Amino acid sequence: MDHSGHGMTMDLPPFTLGRGLAWSADPFFLVACLLGLALYGWGVVRLARRGDKWPVGRTVAFAAGVLSVALMMCTKLNDYGMVMFSVHMVQHMVISMVSPILLLLGAPITLALRALPPAGRGRKGPREVLLMLLHSRYMRIITHPAFTIPLFIASLYALYFTPLFDTLMGSQAGHIAMMVHFLAVGVVFFWPIMGVDPGPHRPGYLMRMLELFAGMPFHAFFGIALMMASSPMVKTFENPPASLGIDALSDQNAAGGIAWAFSEVPSVLVLLALLFQWYASEERQARRSDRAADRDGDKELAAYNAYLASLNTRGG
Repeated sequence: MDHSGHGMTMDLPPFTLGRGLAWSADPFFLVACLLGLALYGWGVVRLARRGDKWPVGRTVAFAAGVLSVALMMCTKLNDYGMVMFSVHMVQHMVISMVSPILLLLGAPITLALRALPPAGRGRKGPREVLLMLLHSRYMRIITHPAFTIPLFIASLYALYFTPLFDTLMGSQAGHIAMMVHFLAVGVVFFWPIMGVDPGPHRPGYLMRMLELFAGMPFHAFFGIALMMASSPMVKTFENPPASLGIDALSDQNAAGGIAWAFSEVPSVLVLLALLFQWYASEERQARRSDRAADRDGDKELAAYNAYLASLNTRGG
């Protein structure tokens, strides 16, 4: 049985990291990753030619995000993920939580808005279409916490604990659609929280942290449910190939442990990013205040001193 189209997944030898990282490209994800890197690179080069600077850190973050997707989908990890619950869970966690954070730290929307040329009066080009989409009601709905948090949670429980997962894993197209869904859900969940790119929702830093922590406990509970189960819960992984030399229940318990452990990873990454942004925002505000004071000779302070003097005079 060849689910993935990469080779005979039924005859895979026992899993080792070296075997898992061997090249085995999924054509869809290979093309998507190369296209993503090419478009981002085009934007950075266009800004550089114009004399505009683009932070190197953003380029590194975006490239790391694309490479993390390629690592999960263009290596033998993808083949093993078709027959081993534990490897599939690594794919799911990285693509839904690590890759989106790195991609969003790359600020691709900001780059696109700066690099794409305006179409001119009365015409609509890619830049105008992107702006329309950003300001659309559709985007306001799919990036609202009331939508993103339940979607993030449902992507675990509704998928793995219903026959939907087995149906999707039954074909290559279904498997690709599931992985694209994981990535998309991660992006819309973390986008308002990260706040690097412009978006319909711009909550304050405290609200962003609350949104982040609202979804994470459910990941931990999901992991614990898999770890504590006394029988295989997902039909796809019920009878692993004998060549792997694994027990389905032990592998499921390992998958649960991975899901539980990963619930902490994005929390730490995003929290660090938010604290850094918060600090940078406070610094910018302080610098703006200093510049305003320099321009007007600190009128506010002078007015306050005059007010104190007038009180003193009255008191005298």
